[in-house]
Amino acid sequence: MESVVERALRTRIISWVQERAEANGGFLHRTELLSFQIDDQKLPIIDFSRGIRNPASFESTLSIVSAVHGPYDDVEAEDGLLRYAYREGDPWSGDNRKLRNALATGVPLILFRKEVPNIYTPVAPVYVVEDYPEERMFIVALDESFNFVPDVRAMPEPQRDYARRLAKQRLHQPAFRTRVIVAYETRCTVCELKHGSLLDAAHIIPDSDERGAPTVNNGLAMCKIHHAAYDQNMLGVTPDFEVRISDRLLAEIDGPMLKHGLQEMHGRQIRLPQRRADRPNREFLAVRYERFGVHV
Repeated sequence: MESVVERALRTRIISWVQERAEANGGFLHRTELLSFQIDDQKLPIIDFSRGIRNPASFESTLSIVSAVHGPYDDVEAEDGLLRYAYREGDPWSGDNRKLRNALATGVPLILFRKEVPNIYTPVAPVYVVEDYPEERMFIVALDESFNFVPDVRAMPEPQRDYARRLAKQRLHQPAFRTRVIVAYETRCTVCELKHGSLLDAAHIIPDSDERGAPTVNNGLAMCKIHHAAYDQNMLGVTPDFEVRISDRLLAEIDGPMLKHGLQEMHGRQIRLPQRRADRPNREFLAVRYERFGVHV
C-alpha cells in the first residue's frame, strides 16, 4: 500500500513536471529531470540509463520513458492504449513488481516521450490498468477511468473512440509541439519571441486533412498571437518563406499590438530551422497560402 507521504510527493512531482514543461514550451531537458530536488533532497525523476524510474523509497513506479522513432509512439496500439513491456529478468520482482504495485494501488505515473536526444515530453498522469504476464506486458492508459474497465482488450467501440481521442490530445499534439519548438530553437518563426510558454506548433496543413501529418516540416513555431492570426487567415506564409498580412488588417488603425505585432511583420522572412529536413515543406506552404489568398 502506498504511504500518504509517497502519494503527496508523487502529486508534487507531477505538478512540478507539468509546470516546468509548460514554461519550456511543452518539454523538459534531461538535466532538469536528473537534477530535480524536493525538500532539499535530490530525487531524479528519470533514471540515468534505464527507461523506468523506481526510487528506492517508493513502493510504486514513478515514471516510464518511451523512445520515439516516428510521428507516433511505438508502443501505442490502435485502441489508444499503450503497451509497456516487462523489464528483463524475473517478471515478479524488481521493476516489474513496482509497476504491478502501481496497478494494484491505482497511483498516477508520468510517461515521458523521448522526442529527440535529451528532450522529454511529459504525459501525466497515466495509469497502469492491466497486466498480461503471458505476454510480458503492462497496459497503460491516459485516464483513470480505464481502471474500471473489466477487460481493456474487449472494450466497446465508444470507449475505444474515447481512448483514441485522448491519445491524439495528450500524446500526439504535445509531441508535435515539442518537435517543432525544439527545431525552431524555442523561437517564433515570425517575430522570434523566445518564451516557450508563449509558443505553439502551428500546422501548415491542418491535422483534419489526410495530408496533415504531425511532422516538423508540416509545422511552424509561432507565438500565440501569430498562431491565432495564421489560423484565421489574417497572416499567411508564402512558399518562399515570406510573411503576408491580410489587406483588411493592414488597412485597420488600432493600438501598438496591431501596428508592431502584426502589420510590421508584413514582408518579413520567417526564421527557419537549421536542419534542412525540419524546414517547412514548400508544397504544404503553397496549399495553405492559397487558403490565405482567398481571405485577403
